[in-house]
Amino acid sequence: MTPEPAPEAIEHVDVLVIGAGISGIGAARYLAHEHPRRRVVVLEARMSFGGTWDLFRYPGIRSDSDLHTFGYEFKPWREKEAIADADQILRYLGQALAENDLAQQVRYGHRVVRADWRSERAHWVVTVEHGGRTITMTAGWIFAGTGYYRYDEGYTPVFQGRERFAGQIVHPQFWPEDLDYTGKRVVVIGSGATAVTLVPALAQRAAHVTMLQRTPTYVLPVPRVDRLATLLQAWLGPDRGYAVSRRVNIARQRAIWSFCQRRPRLARRLIRWVNTRQLPPGFDVDRHFNPPYDPWDQRLCAVPDGDLFRVIREGRADVVTDRIVTFTETGVQLAGGEHLEADVIVTATGLNLQVFGGIELRVDGEPVEVAQTVVHRGTMLSGVPNLSLSVGYTNSSWTLKVGILCRYLCQLLAHMDAHGYDTAYVVADPGMPTRPLLDFGAGYVQRSLGELPRQGPHAPWRMSMNYHDDRKLLDGPLISEGLHFRRSREHAVSGGRGVVA
Repeated sequence: MTPEPAPEAIEHVDVLVIGAGISGIGAARYLAHEHPRRRVVVLEARMSFGGTWDLFRYPGIRSDSDLHTFGYEFKPWREKEAIADADQILRYLGQALAENDLAQQVRYGHRVVRADWRSERAHWVVTVEHGGRTITMTAGWIFAGTGYYRYDEGYTPVFQGRERFAGQIVHPQFWPEDLDYTGKRVVVIGSGATAVTLVPALAQRAAHVTMLQRTPTYVLPVPRVDRLATLLQAWLGPDRGYAVSRRVNIARQRAIWSFCQRRPRLARRLIRWVNTRQLPPGFDVDRHFNPPYDPWDQRLCAVPDGDLFRVIREGRADVVTDRIVTFTETGVQLAGGEHLEADVIVTATGLNLQVFGGIELRVDGEPVEVAQTVVHRGTMLSGVPNLSLSVGYTNSSWTLKVGILCRYLCQLLAHMDAHGYDTAYVVADPGMPTRPLLDFGAGYVQRSLGELPRQGPHAPWRMSMNYHDDRKLLDGPLISEGLHFRRSREHAVSGGRGVVA
């Protein structure tokens, strides 16, 4: 009798990082420096690193934050452009991988579909799809650097008559490489960061571009090149100059946001004044650039060197604010009676959110209802052991928060090592009042709040959007309310105001 083959050994890693975007690469670097003896593996579903910056390929794609704050604290941004395009950001991320010897830790084409926590072993059993087969790994800790966008689909509302349109309809998330819009009339539906990026880029080759919006957005011109940062790096050197520029820009971002929160009417008037100076005489600023909400109730759209305003001044683009009645064979019919002729329609209508990239989570066989969990210190979830998620700031650069979360994870792992714990988990008081995770009015957030974790009324359960507060919390005591530790097969030891179990 032929013996059965031995079962394939299950690979174990100390920390499994899911996603090789800006969050996952950052986590891998912090772990490599703070915990060099830990075995860390990064699994990326796509065939390249970069996450959002590799996925989105539409013309003009760029950051909407300066790279002195959107970049990593540990890696200076050396390009002259502070507002960078996707290719520059991808080069930067590739350098971060190479300089920190992380490339061998990343495995591409590995899609995590399920993670099961096993308390008796104090590890996760992770199901991964790769190359048409299913493999299993175990991990002591999971860091979910998956962001919160759904990568396999964007958001497109139902447009009546869509099937009648004889031209091409494109969503920016799935931009065709062979799309030729040269000399064509393009209508971009939307008013957010993607739309204001697309319009000036498309206007370089299109016959004319119209940004069609139902509701205006606050738009501000910003310099593409940060002259102060350039001077600081020249005077102080690249490393010190970058560090100072980063602090200056963090303070500037916070000051602008705080001013808009405290003095919304004055902020609105100032933004309108700036817009008026950028737009041609007689332009209806109040109709097209005067939103019904206050500044920073939704994210302000930054346009480097005022490129959106420039193509409007030059007559290569315009803005129409109205409601769509139906698509027609040749364009879009509006409620106000106007018909927009189009050869190409771009639906820059937003994104869909998805927690953990759609990964199914279970704890000891029980499915995790993510919407029933409460976030702890912005990264752990109540009732879910040994797992961190990464959600950046909505009112500042995403990566600022990522750095803080990664440093906290490193401190947490060091504490567990020092005391012999293999499990960390948080427990929220069942009577604690909660509210949505993100206090943000953007449509893509509002559509998905019911699927996201909750936050509590105070630290450490509050989802802070203040970098300086988070830094103070990071530098404060590691042990906080609700945080517990245990050794497998032993009684739990509680931290903070918890009780020994």
